[in-house]
Amino acid sequence: MPTAQVREGKLASTLRDPRYRAIVARLIALRKDAGLNQRDLAALLEKPQSYVAKVELHERRLDVVQFVEWLRALEVDERKFFAETLKEIPAQKRKR
Repeated sequence: MPTAQVREGKLASTLRDPRYRAIVARLIALRKDAGLNQRDLAALLEKPQSYVAKVELHERRLDVVQFVEWLRALEVDERKFFAETLKEIPAQKRKR
């Protein structure tokens, strides 16, 4: 079970980060462009439909491995996706 610190800290803030939300928006667009609904994608990922819904509603965060699985299920070149995404995400100065 995650601690309150994790829920309220960096991990939780990542879900609200506009850069992460832009990435999820791209994933949603790719799913729709592929003609798939959430249930179809979930079947390809061998996950329940709620897994896809929670990611798309910013209730669940994907790690890098899960991103790659998601992109491959959509038959999207993960290298191209990440290269394009990195170009679009503005650099953010670190807070110290």
